[in-house]
Amino acid sequence: MGNTILIIARHGNTFKEGEISMREGARTNLPLVEERRGRAIGRYLKENGLIPQQIFASPLLRTIETAQLAMEEMGINNEIAVLQEFTEIDYGYDENKTEEEVMRRLGNGNLEKGKKILEVWDRQGIVPEGWIVDPKKIVREWFQWAENCVDKNGKDSCNFMVTSNGIIRFVPHLTGDFKDFAQTHDIKIATGSIAIFEKKNGDCFWNCTAWNLKPYHLYGIM
Repeated sequence: MGNTILIIARHGNTFKEGEISMREGARTNLPLVEERRGRAIGRYLKENGLIPQQIFASPLLRTIETAQLAMEEMGINNEIAVLQEFTEIDYGYDENKTEEEVMRRLGNGNLEKGKKILEVWDRQGIVPEGWIVDPKKIVREWFQWAENCVDKNGKDSCNFMVTSNGIIRFVPHLTGDFKDFAQTHDIKIATGSIAIFEKKNGDCFWNCTAWNLKPYHLYGIM
């Protein structure tokens, strides 16, 4: 019976160290400002025998560039399948705003209240008011993509996806118990980090074997 592996990465950095970062969503299409995180992902996958047959990315510069850097390190030149449905979420009023500006708006001027709303988003995936997000649709897209990665002839399959923070936090639904997962994991993963899910062909749900794994830390890259 075949085994299917899903490797899901968050793109590298789009703000330089010391810069004030903004909340970049679907309407903010910034390129990477560094290559180290994308290359570290590729190096980790190569060294651990996780060379994917299929490469996927959302259509933003930061995700496509990260996928390209990882492939260079793996020594492969696969075509990247660009999937619109995994484009980062739209932060509505808060698109391209600083975290302080976002917290002030969400808290109606109360920073602490706004901070707590963002913490709930990061812990439970509950969407703040004013953002344009359909969590149920995102979850459906993850399940559909995952099942499409399963080899129809029952062979082993390894697949690599690069997308963004707001999208990745919903992928633990693949385990069948998002609530339990969110109680034991931080569902927000760092830039340049990966998650790995595996499933034996025929099983209903996926087993998360790695979450928020930071290849750049393993190689002494900060």
